[in-house]
Amino acid sequence: MTDLPRNQHIVASGLVAAVGLWITYVSYTAEPAAAFLFPRIISTVFVVLALWTFGKALMGRTRVGNGLSAEAVRNILPGLAVTLIFVFWAARALGFYTASTIAFFILLSLYDPAPHGEGRTWVRRIIITAGFLAVMYGLFAMLLNVFTPREIFF
Repeated sequence: MTDLPRNQHIVASGLVAAVGLWITYVSYTAEPAAAFLFPRIISTVFVVLALWTFGKALMGRTRVGNGLSAEAVRNILPGLAVTLIFVFWAARALGFYTASTIAFFILLSLYDPAPHGEGRTWVRRIIITAGFLAVMYGLFAMLLNVFTPREIFF
């Protein structure tokens, strides 16, 4: 039973490293190359850190946490489901900004501890989501000038 946290670190960091390798591969093989400059930089840094973490877990040098409890996994699953839907379907089908806004609003609503029965908390969530959309648009369209999946509405 004492190996459970170590095994969880190995499995979790291995999965993250595998996803990082896949994303890095896609960013380096996708065309047009100019559209993927930013993803290449970010994915390369991400995969290096993920592989480093995976290596530390394999060597048993990870010194944080006691593993994930069943309750923690139950708390993570809804967010993971929203993220997977966003990555594998919504961003392409609805467009980057529309899907990001919907996903952010859902995640904020799921994990916000404020009561869900009060109107003012929903207004606050909408305002926070609108601010998030403005930051996303400013970052990707204006500052980084990167291509994003075409929007459903325009």
